[in-house]
Amino acid sequence: MSSEEFKAEGNKYFAAKDFEKAIEYFTKAIDASPEPNHVLYSNRSASYASLKNFPKALEDAEACVKTNATWAKGYNRVAAAHYGLGNLDDAKQQYEKALQLDSNNAMAKDGLKSVENAIQSRNAQPDMGLGAIFSDPNLITNLKNNPKTKELMKDPELVNKLVQIQTNPKANATQFLSDPRLMTIMATLMGIDMDAPEPPMPSSSKPEEPSQPKSQPEPKSEPKSQPVPKSESVPKSQPKEEKVEEDVEMSDGEKETADQLKAEGNTLYKAKKFDEAIAKYNSAWETFKDITYLNNRSAAEYEKGDYDAAIKTCNLAIDEGRDMRADYKLIAKAFTRLGNTYLKKGDLHEAAKYFDKSLTEHRTPDVLNKLRSTQKEIKVKEAQEYINPEKAEEARLEGKDYFTKGDWPNAVKAYSEMIKRAPEDARGYSNRAAALAKLMSFPDAVQDCNKAIEKDPNFIRAYIRKANAQLAMKEYASVMETLNDAREKDMELGGKNLSEIDQLYNKANSSRFQGIEGETPEQTMERVSRDPEIVKILQDPIMQGILGQARDNPAALQEHMKNPEVSKKINMLIAAGVIRTR
Repeated sequence: MSSEEFKAEGNKYFAAKDFEKAIEYFTKAIDASPEPNHVLYSNRSASYASLKNFPKALEDAEACVKTNATWAKGYNRVAAAHYGLGNLDDAKQQYEKALQLDSNNAMAKDGLKSVENAIQSRNAQPDMGLGAIFSDPNLITNLKNNPKTKELMKDPELVNKLVQIQTNPKANATQFLSDPRLMTIMATLMGIDMDAPEPPMPSSSKPEEPSQPKSQPEPKSEPKSQPVPKSESVPKSQPKEEKVEEDVEMSDGEKETADQLKAEGNTLYKAKKFDEAIAKYNSAWETFKDITYLNNRSAAEYEKGDYDAAIKTCNLAIDEGRDMRADYKLIAKAFTRLGNTYLKKGDLHEAAKYFDKSLTEHRTPDVLNKLRSTQKEIKVKEAQEYINPEKAEEARLEGKDYFTKGDWPNAVKAYSEMIKRAPEDARGYSNRAAALAKLMSFPDAVQDCNKAIEKDPNFIRAYIRKANAQLAMKEYASVMETLNDAREKDMELGGKNLSEIDQLYNKANSSRFQGIEGETPEQTMERVSRDPEIVKILQDPIMQGILGQARDNPAALQEHMKNPEVSKKINMLIAAGVIRTR
């Protein structure tokens, strides 16, 4: 495949919001491009930004402006990446550069306004005195060497939080409210006595979970868990079977008693005796306050099907966990179970909300996949609910009216509404392609035509509009490929459009071989004679025989032209000037 073909695939996946696939194809397009192409870097930057991978987005955006320093949209990409990274001043500077190149650039205007609002909001926030405390450039190194904090600093997420606070103390001051480890670090920096026990470190082992019931009693030490998978697809509205978390730290007698009750509850849970398990977990909670027991109780209530009780228990676990400064991973588990429960109840918006809350506490691939799956299902459901053939027809007629008046932007808007209302109607995509072509947005027009052809492979008008857009971009080989497909389909349907297809084909051929400015006719002929496709035709023994007959009997050429393949080759030779008709 060529660079342009890879690019077209990338555009298709980007439009479908499959950004990882889009990145894959834009990368292939960049590798296949004979010279650096700023548009490809821009597209891949947009894909990375859509995945919130702003460092990669910035890297590609900078490659874009390095390749073409006069393209305003490239600076928009740089600005958007800086904005995502929290570099507001840099983002503002880049949007201003874009406007210097293109004062009417709407994206730059909107982006600059958003950045200025964010800067104003940032400057209005108190920094809780953090600016002075976190100003030391050797802060991270000192904390890693401090015996009170070195273990905490082994967590890369915590280190990243500190870097964010250093970069912008005002905007990140509230992180101290959600992570008790940051309070420990701040106390160390302020010289407060740290002889009191440190907050517990997150366990490096995976939470232990029940699997199948065993015939023998459970030992006091909990069974080992299965590793958390790197990624997991969640079936629609069917979250995977709930798990219960295990606690591995033992302390005083009450804790030991509570853990024994929990172990008994786990055995009952595995045996699917949920009522008895709930009673054991409840007794464990009453014996010793550890929200692990509440999380386990909510899991049993979930499996029992008592979703309202599970929701109530999860909320209790979160509230109690906040008060006792519980491990943020345990609170994240409670939020995840809330998400699963609402998913089971069919409340997708609430499910997405709580999956997102879980990720703010502790980010895991499993929960991230659940959030994305739920958000995707919400969009699909909303799109299905929006479908209305009658409204689609109203939008089509409105678009036609705007198109007739030459109001192309509003025509695009109306046809977009038609597509939303009737996504399987190929006419919406084809009509929007026509309006986009009027706005000189040829790549988008080609993309819409591809969608129309996908919906209705026999829609000849979509092929013709696609070929016209490709011709405007001087993609002559692509034009001919599109028209060959159109001719084949049209002949199957009766050949009503063959004349228009052939005219466009000849126009593309003529444009392909026309002389370049400053080139003499002899130089043009010399260049054309080296064209690989022309050389291939002239070396074809069959074509050599046909051309030999034509020299002796020109009328014989008309007979050979009845063969579509021969006709195509002869027309190309005519367009190239190899065969002269006069």
